[in-house]
Amino acid sequence: MKRVVLVGGGYGGIKTLLGLLSQTLSDDIHITVIDRNPFRSLKTEFYAIAAGTSADHDVRVDFPDDSRVRYIFREITKIDTANKQILIQDEDSIVPYDYLVIGLGCEDNYHGITGAEEYTESVQTFAKARKAGVAIGNLKAYGKVSVIGAGLSGIEVASEIRESRPDLNIRLLDRGDTVLKPLDSKIQTYVENWMAENQVDVIHHSTVEYVEKDGVCNNGVCYLNDVTIWTAGVQPNWLVRALPYEKDSHGKVVINDFYQVPEDPSVYVLGDCASSEFSPSAQLAGLQGEQIAEILLAILNGKQPKQPKQLKLKGTLGSLGKSDGFGNMAKQPMTGLLPRLAKSGVLWLSKRH
Repeated sequence: MKRVVLVGGGYGGIKTLLGLLSQTLSDDIHITVIDRNPFRSLKTEFYAIAAGTSADHDVRVDFPDDSRVRYIFREITKIDTANKQILIQDEDSIVPYDYLVIGLGCEDNYHGITGAEEYTESVQTFAKARKAGVAIGNLKAYGKVSVIGAGLSGIEVASEIRESRPDLNIRLLDRGDTVLKPLDSKIQTYVENWMAENQVDVIHHSTVEYVEKDGVCNNGVCYLNDVTIWTAGVQPNWLVRALPYEKDSHGKVVINDFYQVPEDPSVYVLGDCASSEFSPSAQLAGLQGEQIAEILLAILNGKQPKQPKQLKLKGTLGSLGKSDGFGNMAKQPMTGLLPRLAKSGVLWLSKRH
């Protein structure tokens, strides 16, 4: 028996699974998928759940219905690499593996800032995004919202809330001198202007000192606040950080060219959990998942896997509400309706895959 276990059914995990299921598998190959939810959740759209502009079912997709897959919808309590097994919450049994694919994604990194974890909302999981949406939706007129972090997530959260609730006072705290620091200056300027025109107050060179229940203290100034949303950094899932493998400076597992852990080639790591030259994204995780499927299929069939091709990312897409956006398309910075339509198209494809 060859037991293949995938932990995490996100963008990378589902691509690995679909790649495996696309081929005829021998009867001695057993595939198990472990995820906390009984559905795939499209994390790139969680900002819309937080803003209340999309319903829950809009970001849920069923897992493939295939007799060759066993699903376990529970929280994982430990990845026991010494004994090659997964420990499951509320389960008497353990899940042993011969080959393990880890795609557990990331969680917020609060950088040790007092009160940040206790008093901020998050968009890192489906449940947390729903909780943030309830908090935003329950605000009375002229309520105050602070979004900490002006990367892609922070921009999408702030702009979507603005479209959803034009009555609210929205503040975006950015530690740099411009939003979306990694992107082209044309995009930065466009987004800055959008925020100004839509009365989202952007505060640059921010250094959040601590967060309280009703406020955020930044550079010696404390802002009264009703809801604070944290988008100021992520780190690999805690289960991954606890693994006894070599990590990079961001806590991500160091892997070889075949996505294997050098100390244990039976373990594959992808997405936000794997050290990479690329910035983490759903696109990256998906491409890695496709390549891991090819590698595993070769190994499961007793063949030497081919060296994976160099990954080529297609760019970045972001939204400013439902009818405006930005992105790098064909290596060119673009703004307005076209990149927003492209992002909607990517979502459409994600749902149907």
